[in-house]
Amino acid sequence: MTSTLPSPAPTPAAALSLEGATDLAALTRPDFPLLAQTACLGQPLIYLDHAATSQKPRQVLEALQHYYDHDNANVHRGAHQLSARATEGFEGARAKAAAFIGASSPNEIVFTRNASEAINLVARSWGEANLRPGDEVLLTVMEHHSNLVPWQLLAQRTGCVLRHAGVTPEGSLDLDDLRRQLSERTRLVSLVQVSNTLGCLNPIAEVASLAHGVGALLLVDACQSLPHLPVNVAAIGADFLVGSSHKLCGPTGMGFLWGREALLEAMPPFLGGGEMIQDVYLDHSSWAGLPHKFEAGTPAIGEAIGMGAALDYLNAIGLERIHAWEQQLTAQLFARLQAVEGLTVLGPTPQQQPDRGALAAFHVEGVHAHDIAALLDSAGICIRSGHHCTQPLHRHYGLSASARASLSFTTTPEEIDRFAEELQGAISFLREHS
Repeated sequence: MTSTLPSPAPTPAAALSLEGATDLAALTRPDFPLLAQTACLGQPLIYLDHAATSQKPRQVLEALQHYYDHDNANVHRGAHQLSARATEGFEGARAKAAAFIGASSPNEIVFTRNASEAINLVARSWGEANLRPGDEVLLTVMEHHSNLVPWQLLAQRTGCVLRHAGVTPEGSLDLDDLRRQLSERTRLVSLVQVSNTLGCLNPIAEVASLAHGVGALLLVDACQSLPHLPVNVAAIGADFLVGSSHKLCGPTGMGFLWGREALLEAMPPFLGGGEMIQDVYLDHSSWAGLPHKFEAGTPAIGEAIGMGAALDYLNAIGLERIHAWEQQLTAQLFARLQAVEGLTVLGPTPQQQPDRGALAAFHVEGVHAHDIAALLDSAGICIRSGHHCTQPLHRHYGLSASARASLSFTTTPEEIDRFAEELQGAISFLREHS
């Protein structure tokens, strides 16, 4: 089935008055029912864990409910009207995802359960078909485990060699180190666009040029960039890109792989079963065309439709406007954190990299990150603590864990101020009772 790119989506109610606005939180928060609840002891809930998962606007919740109330059926296979409507919504979401990242065709969008599965798909399908002993895959030390483990497993199966570019003293990608490690043996460079721990925005277009210069392909983990700034696959020069619905204000259990059509055409299937076939005989089968060749079995139909609604929502607000608002919030967050004695933030500051991600992972001398997170939770403030699925990076810094506050366009300046005040109180309490 060949889809066409969608026409402009209807504007969410919350975005109707955004023209010229800067305070996105005031305008969008009414759309997020979860953020209106109170926490412990009647405290307002403050959610600062958006890098782990985003909250969902009512437009997404309503899209899910509408599908199950009115259109629930399997896609592609049925001749009846429910199946036709479900297929239209499902393939419409694919077209929306393609438009969101500037893909040339919806056929380049493969739906997966999440971004981790999308990376595994490339490692299993493209990697096993193309890599031989001695071929090299170049990663970085800042990668999420999902962009490390699939390549480790591939190296065990194929004998390919993994290399890892380092980070600079300020916590950005060491581009000189990446250049040194590139060679005629490099077949793939795979890295994150925005680090979920350092917050640095990596120079993907420059990395693409360097990779292509030695004949290598480039895979981009865009999970932490897609919700926060415009991303165009052609402009950044990627060959593969992965994204995750639940980071984009959409449902969990849904992600996608984008790949250049010629690459996807040449790759063998990832999983076998229904939907991904053209014809099946007892001793052999032939495969469906793109993108269905990679989508075995009944897909997450409602979740795809929900993700499509989330992309509509983000588009109606505007990624440029989201990025600008979050830059203001990030500068405020860093200013408050830098005033805390003994606290060190990982990654570049907004002064060093103005376009850095809207998050701050930090550690406090003599205080464990888990204790900080527990005390903040008792005050109704949700942050992350742990290694954030970047254990090698934490070992690089000599840390077992860090605390992380991550922001969204729904975050308010007042929430950042209260977080900073409660954080200072928690640190003081923990130091006094250590």
